[in-house]
Amino acid sequence: MKDKFSTIVDSEKQRIILWSVAISIILLVVKFYSYLLTGSNAILTDALESIVNVVASFFALYSVRLSAVPKDKNHPYGHGKIEFFSAGIEGTLIIVAGIFILYQSFRSFLFPQPLIELPLGMVLIGFSGVVNGILGYVLQRKGKELNSLTLEADGKHISTDAISSFVLIFGIGIIFFTGWYTLDSIISLLFALYIIYNGYFLVRKSVAGLMDESNPKSINKAVKILNNHRQKNWIDIHNMRVQQYGGDNHVDLHLTLPYYYDLVQVHDCVHEVEEVLEENLPGKTEVFVHADPCIPDPCCHYCQVENCPVRKFPQSKKIKWTADNMSQNQKHYHELGQFKTNSSKKD
Repeated sequence: MKDKFSTIVDSEKQRIILWSVAISIILLVVKFYSYLLTGSNAILTDALESIVNVVASFFALYSVRLSAVPKDKNHPYGHGKIEFFSAGIEGTLIIVAGIFILYQSFRSFLFPQPLIELPLGMVLIGFSGVVNGILGYVLQRKGKELNSLTLEADGKHISTDAISSFVLIFGIGIIFFTGWYTLDSIISLLFALYIIYNGYFLVRKSVAGLMDESNPKSINKAVKILNNHRQKNWIDIHNMRVQQYGGDNHVDLHLTLPYYYDLVQVHDCVHEVEEVLEENLPGKTEVFVHADPCIPDPCCHYCQVENCPVRKFPQSKKIKWTADNMSQNQKHYHELGQFKTNSSKKD
């Protein structure tokens, strides 16, 4: 059932990206036509960024299709990491476009040229901005909904383009009414800095994903799910790691259980934890659970198992599960504070 749902999600991602590619190409033509009409360097910078939009959308389409390919012998965790790579490529292209716009801005500042047909250019850029604004909003909303960094990155990039278009209209309006053509270069310079700033953060997020940097949002989501389904015989969960592969998740953790459980009981508890995470985390989720036996001192102090036949100490405290204590590579006895324990062994 989950695999069928994932297939539907992958198809929806591809459909959305195809729309993004088609719209980006149309708006690219509109913006370059606007530049040919006006001769405005600021409009040219907006058009040049649209080239990046088109290239990025094509690469996003490729990455979404590749990330949907099932895992194989050479890619045991699947192909989802390509989405981080795609976001990095898009961020890099944005930075390159920003640098080129900086060059054009300084050049036009030194050698200003008269501008014509500004009202019509403003209308065309305004049309592009509205379309990009709607498209960017849809891509970001669907990216969060479908757990796709590629859609989210593409949406942020296109939304940035929409904002810059509206600011551009304002600037061109001032130029039209004042005749201060130097402002054209100043506007494009500010655009360039804004574009480079956004490109840097896309690259930063891409590198974080490729390097498996801890994602607080993903970990907190898993912690919340486990807290909501917490069982009394799950004495603690520690050494938990959550990695994202495109829209898919990989979770591994250590689960402390009563040491007297037989293999069947341990298997059932492990399966319960796996099922809870697989059914409640977005996208496909793969879970690996390592079972640890409890240690009477200190685990008895916070163990919630009722009528435990081997309990040596009464329960003294209920420890709240948090991203901090569930991520550490040790049982939760360090949370006991005033209670002395004989164990300092890490699991």
